[in-house]
Amino acid sequence: MKPPIRWQAFEHSHIERGSDWFIALGVTALAIALTSIILGNVFFALLIIAASVALGLIAYKPPQLIDFEISEYGIRVGDIFHKFNNIISFWVEEEGAHHPILLIDTTKFLTPNLALPLEHVDPALVRAFLLEHVNEVPMKESKTHKILEFFGL
Repeated sequence: MKPPIRWQAFEHSHIERGSDWFIALGVTALAIALTSIILGNVFFALLIIAASVALGLIAYKPPQLIDFEISEYGIRVGDIFHKFNNIISFWVEEEGAHHPILLIDTTKFLTPNLALPLEHVDPALVRAFLLEHVNEVPMKESKTHKILEFFGL
């Protein structure tokens, strides 16, 4: 039995934002909400306000340091465990990123695609370990994840 591979990484890269960013977020959200109310769509206005508050809170909070582990049984991301029978495939993306990323395709409804940062761990070691349990299939990082990463979320 192989020893597990363990490492820690931040859940995302944090971009420090000044008060001007939060003011711009509020003004933009308020303008869209007022336009929506004028056009008769109050529900959309409430959705925009709620989403901008959530976005502001997420942007303000610094990222957490997450523990990752790959063992003979599956992959642990923080407190969530993904068994190998729930994992369809994986791919280690080393091109174009600041650090390699482990992309995982799962059968889970709420987390169908995972993107795990491979900081402070050898990507070749991770690849060799996972090849014993799961198929390697070329894939790209999801557009949603790239957009959130662009905004530092």
